Amino acid sequence: MMDDHNGSRQIAVENPATGEVIAHVPDMTPEQVAELARRGRAAQPVWEALGFDGRAKVLKRMQRWIMDNADELVRTICSETGKAYEDAQIAELSYGAAAFGFWADHAPRYLADERIHSSSIFVKNKRLVLRYRPVGLVGVIGPWNYPLTNSFGDCIPALAAGNSVILKPSEITPLTSLFLAKGLAACGLPADVFAVATGRGATGAAVVDEVDMIMFTGSTATGRKIAMRAAERLIPASLELGGKDPMIVLADANIERAANHAAYYSMFNCGQTCISIERCYVEAPVYDEFVARVTDKVRAIRQGVPTGPGTVDVGSLTFPPQVETVERHVEDARARGAKILTGGKRGRTTGYWYEPTVLVDVNHDMACMREETFGPTLPIMKVADAEEAIRLANDSEYGLCAAVFSRDTARAEAVARRINAGAVTINDALLNYTALELPMGGAKPGSGIGYRHGAGGIRKYCRHQSLFISRINPGWDPHMYPYTAWRSRLFARLLRLLNRG
Repeated sequence: MMDDHNGSRQIAVENPATGEVIAHVPDMTPEQVAELARRGRAAQPVWEALGFDGRAKVLKRMQRWIMDNADELVRTICSETGKAYEDAQIAELSYGAAAFGFWADHAPRYLADERIHSSSIFVKNKRLVLRYRPVGLVGVIGPWNYPLTNSFGDCIPALAAGNSVILKPSEITPLTSLFLAKGLAACGLPADVFAVATGRGATGAAVVDEVDMIMFTGSTATGRKIAMRAAERLIPASLELGGKDPMIVLADANIERAANHAAYYSMFNCGQTCISIERCYVEAPVYDEFVARVTDKVRAIRQGVPTGPGTVDVGSLTFPPQVETVERHVEDARARGAKILTGGKRGRTTGYWYEPTVLVDVNHDMACMREETFGPTLPIMKVADAEEAIRLANDSEYGLCAAVFSRDTARAEAVARRINAGAVTINDALLNYTALELPMGGAKPGSGIGYRHGAGGIRKYCRHQSLFISRINPGWDPHMYPYTAWRSRLFARLLRLLNRG
């Protein structure tokens, strides 16, 4: 922490791969956040009034802007996360560009007025309409692992719905959000409709206190605190929290494909992905072959400081305390009898590093099988059959994503349907996140509430408004005063006729 020449507090931003300080950003106060909120509320009606077409023009320009500035955007992401160039290119650049186009195209359909039909005899000859109206001012609190995809990705549908947005990025990775804010301004987004509130925890708390709806991605512990504060304020909250995503390999699986997916999606972004493969259950007949192939692939991974395309496969960890978490999980497993087949130590002395690691002889007494590691480790456990794999996969407080591998897709789907997770992939992993039409969210409290993507991924940023329109308008309706005995008897007979079952 430091003060600039105006006395405002500043946060140093590091390149986690080298430990070098690369920028400073303001640690905004609650008063500054309140001012952003005031300006955002004042600007929101103009943005909403542009309609879907007017907002889509800005979002489409931003889609092109991202591609025109792709190299600088990827370099910015890599500099503050330490991830490999391709990790930023595949999971952030491509997602961001697609998301701007997707929500521009799909918002009008997802948020179109809906004609409602009712069985009530009282509303015959009435027109019933459900509208989706923006909540007003949306707060987004983003994580450090994907500063574009998981921070900015939630802002896009909120903007497409006609809201103003305050984004509070992680203090570890704020530069990507600031870079994209410049792009939105250049693409014609009206002033104050979007703001970036850089800062630490107090800044995030101030955002929750100022907005009409909060979207948070991060740890389960912090998510609980945000949910409690949102409940006190009676504002809606959507929370994407922890994951301990299992992979099940059945005996009839394509072992080479399964091994490639296990090695890649457990180590992608140095394992710092909420829907990465965090634990693996393999049927006994193919266990040895699977372990041997995965170990060879992980051992061959090139880890280092990314300097451009193709230079490394895996970069550094991003969040300094995460190194201790990974080390604690590995050492706990080792102490309890697990074997480390490759990796198992920190590696470099500068920056935040841990080697890609494969563990075997693991069980559910170990932290690496129960707690979210969020690092470059893959614990692999032998199981007798699919039933044991399903039981162990469901033995978790988390339920975000899972994967099943089998050449018999019907059998794999039957297994998938029994896993308590918000999304399950079959003979694949993680790519379901790129299908923006498909909802993504947790099935257990530890993984959050609500979901992103699909129609619900934009409707959550709206309030319902019901319109009830009388098209035939006599001066008096038969159920009104004065009540009479004959009309009451007639109504009673009508009720019996309509409710015979």
